Amino acid sequence: MLRPLAALLVLAAAPAPAPWLVGDWFGQGQPYDRSEMWLAHIKPNGEIQVQFRTCAKGKALDKYEGGWWSLSGNTETIRIVTVNGLIYPRTDTYTILTQNGRKQVYRYQRTGFVYTSSRVDGTFEMPSCEAVS
Repeated sequence: MLRPLAALLVLAAAPAPAPWLVGDWFGQGQPYDRSEMWLAHIKPNGEIQVQFRTCAKGKALDKYEGGWWSLSGNTETIRIVTVNGLIYPRTDTYTILTQNGRKQVYRYQRTGFVYTSSRVDGTFEMPSCEAVS
């Protein structure tokens, strides 16, 4: 079994060859909760950090994931290493359906669910639950 530091080194990706994907992306909607939101920070060194927000009775329940991303053709692979600071490795694979630098549409290969996200600037903050209810 890999130790946490070793796992991080093994999962580290080389610098990503897709500068159009690098940046901050905001989206809304999950298969069982159309109001759930996420804000993904995709970095040029292959690192990814994602904040998820679920609203329950007007209160925000946030979850944070960190890991590494890579792109091969139109397939984006995200290797999650941590969830809320705890080691919780998994791999998620998506097919990018459309991408124009401002908006992307992609399908989660495991379930077929289609997500849409839009590019936001680095100062963008996740909306409050009151703003979306």
